[in-house]
Amino acid sequence: MPKKLISGIKPTGHMHLGNYLGAIKNWVELQDQYSCSFFIADLHSLTIKISKEDLQKQTFDLAIDLLALGINPKKSFLFKQSEVVGHTELAWIFNCLVPVPELERMTQFKDESLRHPENVNAGLLTYPSLQAADILLYLAEFVPVGEDQVQHLELTRVLARKFNNRYGHFFPEIKPVLSPARRLMSLNDSAKKMSKSLGEASYIAIADDPETISKKIKKAVTDEQGIKNLLELYSYFGHPEKTKSLNSAFQKGKLMNVELKEELIKVTLDFLKPIQEKRTYFQDHPKEVEKILVEGAKKAQNEADKNLKKIKNLVGLI
Repeated sequence: MPKKLISGIKPTGHMHLGNYLGAIKNWVELQDQYSCSFFIADLHSLTIKISKEDLQKQTFDLAIDLLALGINPKKSFLFKQSEVVGHTELAWIFNCLVPVPELERMTQFKDESLRHPENVNAGLLTYPSLQAADILLYLAEFVPVGEDQVQHLELTRVLARKFNNRYGHFFPEIKPVLSPARRLMSLNDSAKKMSKSLGEASYIAIADDPETISKKIKKAVTDEQGIKNLLELYSYFGHPEKTKSLNSAFQKGKLMNVELKEELIKVTLDFLKPIQEKRTYFQDHPKEVEKILVEGAKKAQNEADKNLKKIKNLVGLI
């Protein structure tokens, strides 16, 4: 029986190449090795100020991005977190197990509190408890993560141990599956990770049109680290021999920035063309997307119901 793997992604902003190379590419490949569940973490999005309309649109856009990039509903469960009863119930149980100081020391909580001091809500503090519930509700054994997510995964492991120690062994030991891709740096600030928070000029969105992509790459910074970033980006989509040639020219101080950017524009557009065609198809067939999400949620709910009943029995709630 294939081993269970689960991961989720928040529907905030545009899916970009950094997201793809840092997570989604790995997800697509893992579908052939594990029994996969992937969810759109719409409940987690509520920790920021987001309108109903934006949340709904971004959730749909994320769903079509994931499908266009290769998440296959015939191989994996794809669903909205909020459509499965059990995530928040288990999160409450975990909230009652984890000491507040452990939540306060989480890097994401500290960073977001500094970035948005006007919106330090309780959901932001208990975010890791819900994240742990997202994983453990399905008794998943493996979670694909980037290096910057390892701390949250460790708290999930701690909560599983706390529960097992108090109520009897139930949850498996979680193992991380690290993404092989390095973090892509911003196009307009080579010292920072490619991120939606740095503005649209910092990233290439999956949905960007050719003209927009061309402009963004042409305006990318060309300090030493910036060039290294563009070369790394090229290495994911370009021909290996050309990648080797460009890197050699860079090492010899003979690389023409204009040539690199033109080559990068070409391979990026070639890579995104079939993906954007699939994206357009799903955009034009919203009922098909909704059906995929509903069916995925039904399958996930069956698993969640079975496990939550056992959890409640162990705790004494039934």
